[in-house]
Amino acid sequence: MQTTSSIFMVRPVKFEFNQETAHSNAFQRRLPGYLNVQDAAVHEFDNFVEALKSNDIDVVVFEDTPEPHTPDSIFPNNWISTHEDGSVYLYPMEAENRRHERRTDLIKALGSHFLIKELRDLSYFEDQNRYLEGTGSMVLDRDNKIAYACLSPRTDTVVLKKFAELSGYSIVCFHALDNQGKAIYHTNVMMCVGAEFVLICTEAIKEEIEKKLLINTIHSTGKQIIEITLAQISKFAGNILQLKNRKNEDLIVLSEQAFQALNDKQIDQLSKYGRLVHIPLNTIETAGGGSARCMIAEIHLPNL
Repeated sequence: MQTTSSIFMVRPVKFEFNQETAHSNAFQRRLPGYLNVQDAAVHEFDNFVEALKSNDIDVVVFEDTPEPHTPDSIFPNNWISTHEDGSVYLYPMEAENRRHERRTDLIKALGSHFLIKELRDLSYFEDQNRYLEGTGSMVLDRDNKIAYACLSPRTDTVVLKKFAELSGYSIVCFHALDNQGKAIYHTNVMMCVGAEFVLICTEAIKEEIEKKLLINTIHSTGKQIIEITLAQISKFAGNILQLKNRKNEDLIVLSEQAFQALNDKQIDQLSKYGRLVHIPLNTIETAGGGSARCMIAEIHLPNL
């Protein structure tokens, strides 16, 4: 099933601008020194969690640990993904300080409520300087077992092939550039796959052969394409996620900045597929270079 009502999130203990990731993440910017970035981020995080819970989403919140310092722990979808067959994947991360985000205690806690049949750890690819940062690097069409992947320093074809071999997913790769001509670091900032729609910025894909293959693949799944622009990507309008709550209602989760960047037609198109839930995440977006979707790790594991 494409959507879930169960997710987990990691509450930060020392969120800040991560110098180790800034070279490949054009969305990150330093905030003025007089701002308490950690306090502002926790405030945004707690409000986001409350908004999701009030919309009947089951949110498991894990607390970050002070040591080792993991400034990007608020984005857990980059190091783990869970699947309906009971498998859990762990992923190789480019930044060394992000590798500490992988936590066995967190996986064990999930295993006390959900069935984990197999743990598939791809982190050994870090020794080869090859990376695949979870559902940041891949946007999964779970129903059709297709992984869409925008290639970048954080998304390597060799690791993608290994994921495909283990998971049974087919891979659709492409190259995408932002409005400065730089490789887009994660697929999930330019693309979202819902149960019946795909929101995507095809403007970012310059190779016509790649673009045609991507569009044809999406059309073959019967999903509606909702186009966004490069300018909207810079406001995190691509970093959204569809969830289904306990009442079987569809939700589209995004930041307030992303919502404000969408035009009326796009909002109408998305609203056909779920109620839009939007919350301010300005501090997290600016210092962290990620938004609403990056903060959510979906739980697709079977219940015990």
